[in-house]
Order: sequence, then C-alpha cells, then structure tokens
Amino acid sequence: MKTSVLAFLSIFVGLTMAAMSLAAQTVKIEQMVSGLDEPWAIAFLPGGALLITERDGQLIHIDGADRKSVSGLPKVFADGQGGLLDVIAARDFATTRQIFFTYSEPVRGGGRTALASAILAPDGASITDLQTLFGQEGPRRGGRHFGSRVVEALDGTLFLTVGDRGARDQAQSMDVHSGKVIRINRDGSIPSDNPFLNGDTPEIWSLGHRNPQGAALDAQGRLWTAEHGARGGDEVNQPQAGRNYGWPVISYGRHYSGGKIGEGTTKSGMEQPAHYWDPSIAPSGMMIYSGKMFPDWAGDAFVGSLKFDMISRLEVSGSTAREVERLFQDRFSRIRDVREAPDGAIWFLSVGEGAAYRVTPG
Repeated sequence: MKTSVLAFLSIFVGLTMAAMSLAAQTVKIEQMVSGLDEPWAIAFLPGGALLITERDGQLIHIDGADRKSVSGLPKVFADGQGGLLDVIAARDFATTRQIFFTYSEPVRGGGRTALASAILAPDGASITDLQTLFGQEGPRRGGRHFGSRVVEALDGTLFLTVGDRGARDQAQSMDVHSGKVIRINRDGSIPSDNPFLNGDTPEIWSLGHRNPQGAALDAQGRLWTAEHGARGGDEVNQPQAGRNYGWPVISYGRHYSGGKIGEGTTKSGMEQPAHYWDPSIAPSGMMIYSGKMFPDWAGDAFVGSLKFDMISRLEVSGSTAREVERLFQDRFSRIRDVREAPDGAIWFLSVGEGAAYRVTPG
C-alpha cells in the first residue's frame, strides 16, 4: 500500500526546513531559493544549476550561491496571467546548451502564447541565438488563459499547451490555436505524423482544452495535462493525436454565473477526462514521478493547486487517474510548479512565499 501524508508539520526555528511525518517515513522540506517575484516554472541543468522564470519577464539562473538575471530575453506581455511562463532544458543540453521557454508575446491588440528556443551562455548570464518557434493564432486581447507549458517528447518533438484565451468557442475551431495542444519539431517545423497535416493549422495535436497549465510525460512517453475548468471541472487528460477533449461543449463544471456549460458531460466523439475535480483546485504545474527517492510513488502524478495551496497526488492506471492524497495543504500558498530533480527529489514553487522548496526523505 502506498504511503500517505499525515496532518503533522513542525517548523524548526531559524531554519528554512520542515519535517512532515509519513505513514512509513519522514519527509524533509527545505526552502532552497527565496525572494522570487511570482515564480512560474523551474528547470534543472546538468551540474546542479537551476533556471526559474518570474512572470514579469525575469529568467533567474542559480548555481549554488551565485544568482543572476539572464539577459537577452524578449519583451513579454506581462498582463493578467501573461508574462514569462514555462522553461525547460533540452534533453541534450549538456552538449547543445539549448533551452525552450514560453511567454506571452506582445503583439498588436495584446499578447499571444509563444514558444522560443535559445542557447544559454556557459556562465548562465545571457542567452543567444533566440528563435521564436511558434506564435499562437487566435484571440490576442485580454490577459487570460495562455496555457503555456512545454514538454519535450521522447522523439525530440515539442508539445505546447495553449489556452482558449477566454474565447471558449475557439477551443473547437480548427482555424486557430486557442484551446489546443500543439506539436512541433525543435526547429519549429511540423512533424510529418501530426494528425491535421492537411488543414490550415497542422501544428495542432489535440483540441477542446480550456487552459492547460500543467503538462508532463510519463515513463512510457505519453503526454498528460492538467487544465483549469470553470466553476468545477478542472481536468487531467492524456491528449492523443487528433482527439477532442470537449471544451466548451462538454464539461463537469458550470459557468462562474452558475449557468450550464454546453450540452452536459458527455458527447459522442469527445473524450472523457482521466480525472476531474469539483470543486476546482486551480491546477498548475504537473509532474509524473519516477520513484527514485520515493519508490511507493513511482508512476504517480503530482499537480500543484493555486486555490487550495497543496499538491494533489494521483495514482495513474492506464488512461485514468485518481486523486489519493493532498500534500502540504495550507502550508505553502499558491503552488505553481512541481518538478522532479535529476536525483529524484521533488521540487515545487510557491507564489505566495516567493520560494522554491525541495522534498526528500527525512
């Protein structure tokens, strides 16, 4: 039986560390980085350095006690939910020093979800060879629902989530990228096995998404996403090529006004979520765990909650998921990102504390 967290937490005076009792062990929680301004994503680099994005447009490089703001980034549309958002290191970073990051790109009328690549300097102080690989077509006004997680697939292609930008019907339109999962090659070209190659938007992988702010691969290389619903109906999905995930035709939530969304919860030709939350937890960063440090959690999904200040742990079975535990509830506010470090430690970002934390066995 998998271990579960008990409701005990003790803070050691003078230390940025906490111990939480588990059924079978104690977990140590250490504050590793502080003083962050609305952090959004964290990436691990070979050798132990980190990259952390701040939504206002700063990319922070941290290597031990050395901390610097990376220069050379593009301007961002830092309005509402927009700004500098996700960042990952390429799988071959050790030889290429390539990174990928997402942001809301300023364009006439507002901003759009964009994906860029760049080369990080050896000292982490700057980027060069900046290239925009993708820019969203569709609604550009307002500061809502950018989505904006990027994942490198096992075959080297890139998945990017794009929210519906608050124009919900656009999630069903094949003329725009809003409310879609996008798949492109590392140079921005279109993979030859994408499902809609004959259409005007061949970058599209799947459709019918509202605002996916979490995305991760499992050990088999399958993509999973966590996305915001409206009033209820937050979802975990396993987006597959050419499939429609229903928004806003079907949903397990309701409009913020209390009104009904679409046609109900099911419709032929539209996929059911692997899991849904009602009431909403406001899901954000997502990670599927290898089991390196916590073997009992191997294969489980971890999703940060902005609303309930916790990390949801879900057991994954095939194409379904089930929430089994809420970790650290009310101990850290607005958990934005959850990642696994190369050594198997679990890291998360708290917006409220402006900090990055590391979770290891105690």
